[in-house]
Amino acid sequence: MSDSSIPVQRRRRKEARPHELTAAALTLFVEKGYAATRLDEVAARAGVSKGTLYLYFDSKEALFQAVIREGVVPAIEAGEAMFAEPGSDPRALLRAFLEAWWARIGSTELGGIPRLIMAEAANFPEVARYYNDAVIQRGLALLRGAVQRGIDQGVFRAVDTTVIDVLLISPLIHLAGWRSSLAPCCGSNIDPDAYVQAHIDMVLHGLAATPSGASS
Repeated sequence: MSDSSIPVQRRRRKEARPHELTAAALTLFVEKGYAATRLDEVAARAGVSKGTLYLYFDSKEALFQAVIREGVVPAIEAGEAMFAEPGSDPRALLRAFLEAWWARIGSTELGGIPRLIMAEAANFPEVARYYNDAVIQRGLALLRGAVQRGIDQGVFRAVDTTVIDVLLISPLIHLAGWRSSLAPCCGSNIDPDAYVQAHIDMVLHGLAATPSGASS
């Protein structure tokens, strides 16, 4: 049977299934971890049979990679497109990168993925390597690039760019991990948006070639 002979409603349902499966998988991966998540649970959460799941994904690793490609990689690609724009202000660029990471990843269900990777990388090195190549290294390269551009333009002071990328993102990863682990059971008195803005403010002041208030 050709696709054209399938009723439109059924075709739309078929086309939606991969997204429904990745959405269900993301929720379970964050809730239970990679090792403890079973494919039959993902199928049940998505409202399909396990056989249907295997029509789209032949393994849990393939499903995890699809979650990352669908949810995280577009954010990295958007950052790469921003970085490629000529004449961008390094300060505005760095702020945009950090704010976008929080808005698109850290503050969402995807914010639980870094904690999952750190917890289970030793047992699932192939999964960790995929995430490192597809997300971590590309994201860190953007942060390093923005800082180096600022140094080259004289708006940032010279810093060690081999470590600055991790220092820039680690506080946001910590906030995302805390919100998906301790905060639900221990309460929260931290305003995430205020935290993010305070972090960015300290970053930009700390990198400034001429500290605020200093005489020229």
